Order: sequence, then C-alpha cells, then structure tokens
Amino acid sequence: MRIVFFGDSITDCGRDRNDVKSLGTGYVKILSDKLKPIYPDMDIELINKGVSGDEVCDLLARVKEDVIDLKPDAVVMMIGINNTLHKFKYGVEPDFVKFRADLTELITKLKETGMVVIFLEPFLLPAPDKLRMRKVFNEELAVINDVCLKLCDEFVAYDEMFNGVAESIPYTEYSLDGVHPTHRGSRLIADTAIKAIRKHLL
Repeated sequence: MRIVFFGDSITDCGRDRNDVKSLGTGYVKILSDKLKPIYPDMDIELINKGVSGDEVCDLLARVKEDVIDLKPDAVVMMIGINNTLHKFKYGVEPDFVKFRADLTELITKLKETGMVVIFLEPFLLPAPDKLRMRKVFNEELAVINDVCLKLCDEFVAYDEMFNGVAESIPYTEYSLDGVHPTHRGSRLIADTAIKAIRKHLL
C-alpha cells in the first residue's frame, strides 16, 4: 500500500527532496516508525511530499505531479496554516471564497482517482505573537471543516486537541512558536493520524 503525505512545513520537516525515501524528522517519520512494525507482512510505502511555505493553492498546482501521478492508495494531507500566517507576514488578505474553491477542487481531484483522502486539520497554539491571528484562523477553520467533513474519508481535528492539552500543559511542550510542532507535538499528530490510516489499510 502506498501512502503520500501532502502539505507544508509541518509535513516537510526537513526531508531531502532528492531522496524519495526521505521522510523528514517530523510526524511522517514518527508515524512510519510506528506503522510498519504493526504490519510486518504488509508492503507499506510512505512518501513525503510536504513543501515548506505552501498554501492550499500551491498544493492544488502540484497535486497531479506530486500525488496523483504516484498512484497512491491514500493521501494524508495537512494544509492551511500558511493561509493565515501570510496575512500577518506579508499583508496578503485571505480570500475565503477562493480558499474554499481551491480546497474543494483539490480534494475533488484526489477523490476522483479513487484514493482514500485523510485530512489532518491545521492548528494554532497560543504563542503570544499568534494570538492576534486566532480570529482569521477561526474563519479559515470554519471553511476547512465545512469542506473536509463533506468530502474527505477521514478528518482529524487537531486545533481543538492541541489547545485542549495546552490548558493543562504549557503549549511550548507541543510547539515553541505556536505553529511548528516539537517532537512531542509531532508524536501527538502521528499517534492520532495512524488511527485514521489503519481504518483503510488494504
């Protein structure tokens, strides 16, 4: 079974783009190390196609080459945080109508091939410099939830999960900057994503 991981820096996590077997150092690598020993007799191939800085429109632009042409059985996708970050970093106002259209087209293209689509919700933890982003991010999450709950085979809600654990444990345990996960944060992503993936192993 072939599974492609598709997304931004949280998926990329330092992978060697010249090595198709490179999974980076984040949740994809942790998930691989957990998944393969559970199914030693199953041929499971994991491919990391995360690219740091990507937005939904970037994934849509490269979805054929980086996912569809690889003919995977499933795609695991986390995307969206940069659509909020770039407003505050570059002053680019988010267009939620276009965002919805791009996300819908992206998932539809994947579903049309017959592959399983597993969406991992982006998240934002309460780092001081990220608090001002929450209102915009909530608007984005509303679109993501509406589209993905209708179209995807699996949807894992991380924003509520991460912010829930951060009520009793310092958020810095899971992300120093509120966006990029620590090793502990990546483990949480892997541990929950693997449950969604295992439902669809062939």
